[in-house]
Amino acid sequence: MKLFVTGGAGFIGSHFVRCVLEGRYPALAGAHVTVVDKLTYAGNLANIPMEHPRLSFVHGDICDGRLMSAVVPGHDAVVHFAAESHVDRSLMNAQQFVMTNVVGTSTLLEACRLAKVQRIVHVSTDEVYGSISEGSWTEDCPLRPNSPYSSSKASSDLIARAYWRTHGLPLSITRCSNNYGPYQFAEKLIPLFVTNLLDGRDVPLYGDGHNVREWLHVDDHCRAIYLVLADGRVGGVYNIGGGVELSNRELTKRMLELCDADWSRVRHVPDRKAHDERYSVDTTRIREELAFVPQIPFERGLADVVAWYRDHRAWWEPLRIRSELTGSR
Repeated sequence: MKLFVTGGAGFIGSHFVRCVLEGRYPALAGAHVTVVDKLTYAGNLANIPMEHPRLSFVHGDICDGRLMSAVVPGHDAVVHFAAESHVDRSLMNAQQFVMTNVVGTSTLLEACRLAKVQRIVHVSTDEVYGSISEGSWTEDCPLRPNSPYSSSKASSDLIARAYWRTHGLPLSITRCSNNYGPYQFAEKLIPLFVTNLLDGRDVPLYGDGHNVREWLHVDDHCRAIYLVLADGRVGGVYNIGGGVELSNRELTKRMLELCDADWSRVRHVPDRKAHDERYSVDTTRIREELAFVPQIPFERGLADVVAWYRDHRAWWEPLRIRSELTGSR
């Protein structure tokens, strides 16, 4: 089995790669993994075991059609994580998001079509649905994205669907809720707040912190992606959620407690443009079809993440200078 993973040096992609190489996914036992990553500010070779005998690394851009045509052939399956993913950055430079998320996805899928890849999972986000005041999105809800980031991801979802419908490409799409876990670059809410608090800095909370997000541990997310890769329906879309909804204010309170800090460390900042009020996904389909249930309780997962950042300063301190943002998702 030869597996091709885009964005495999990033937060979620690298977790998936490590799990494959550790033998945690039975259907991928013994698989050789090829990681392609552009190594932008969020990609980090320290996230993956570069010396592993079943790992090959390609430094490159999924927008490079010539490169994709050269490296995709010979692989049995593709898991497509590579994306520009930070909303605040998309407000400042939407073009880069369109290039990577839309053009890059179409370039990759064209290479997959020509190479006759047997199985593909396109990894997306719940943000493509927009904002929902009550209830939860099903996979059949319309896509109503509100930021350049989520719009570019919705576009990539439609490109993927078109390749399935038009060319019969054997792909599935996943849409996850907010992820957290170790090795997450410190521009997203949880690692940003934790590393700031550990360094004695203030944390920036958008508006009054009422925006609600659903949280999913990266380990549960990657296990769900594996299940979709192994047994998901071709052409199927699967929501992946953690089932834990918290306002950003509630989440901040929990992180303050875990870091032995108080509300004097919270700095309210102007709200983000078109800030989505609430995300929530209905996970009936993946539960019923693939028997997926999150296994990591949020309280334990969050405490473990705080402990991980406390114990891994050597990983995140050199990266802090690479992020010029202080916003959060």
